[in-house]
Amino acid sequence: MQEPVDTTLAAPSIDAADVARFEALGDEWWSERGPMRQLHKLNPVRLAFIRDHMLAHFGAPQEEGLPLAGRRMLDIGCGGGILSEPLARLGARMTSIDPGPGNVEIARLHGERHGLAIDYRATSAEALAASGASFDAVLAMEVIEHVADVPGFIATATQLVAPGGLLFMATLNRTLKSMALAIVAAEYVLGWVPRGTHKWSQFVQPGELRRPLSRAGFKLVEATGVTYNPLSDRWSQNADMDVNYMIVARRRASAA
Repeated sequence: MQEPVDTTLAAPSIDAADVARFEALGDEWWSERGPMRQLHKLNPVRLAFIRDHMLAHFGAPQEEGLPLAGRRMLDIGCGGGILSEPLARLGARMTSIDPGPGNVEIARLHGERHGLAIDYRATSAEALAASGASFDAVLAMEVIEHVADVPGFIATATQLVAPGGLLFMATLNRTLKSMALAIVAAEYVLGWVPRGTHKWSQFVQPGELRRPLSRAGFKLVEATGVTYNPLSDRWSQNADMDVNYMIVARRRASAA
């Protein structure tokens, strides 16, 4: 049964202007030639990173062809469901949240059309954490650079990870290189995303994630860069973390 929509979305981490900007995308979330084109191209890299670490940590399930079968996963800032859907197809029990009700409706309708049972909710991570919910894995992919309170958001995300679970994060590094490529080139020269999508001051350096994660009882498992090759028009995982990067961290199995 679909959860009721949470209309109390005044959580400290939510940047209302960013929510409105992404809600304006509407059906373009699923256009592979539209504003989310590069996110669609990046998706296989994100998916492989998540799947491989889930299998390495939790082991393979019994169900053939469903490597994430039975795993409870939370996708924070799910947007139109671009990452949630392939994870559900791999067997994950997805709960996917976004503060934009319009985004959630687009995601829900698209998932239903493709026969996917995803628990989409228009709510905040703070509200979900307050309910006592926890998950085997929590995803905050391309979200942190859009929140208003990074330390508070990280604290909330860590609360939502069950003991022994994993936290995945992907974001943009705050470097001169990211200013040149992720804002000047991507927004103003190439027009990959609408102008104003990113604010360089909200980009997050890796150390700004590692320190609060360590204090919350998490151990960094891997940090990796993700770069775009204009010749092949493909994204790939590598050692260059100057612009885009992903991390995965493991929560202690107990408080002991």
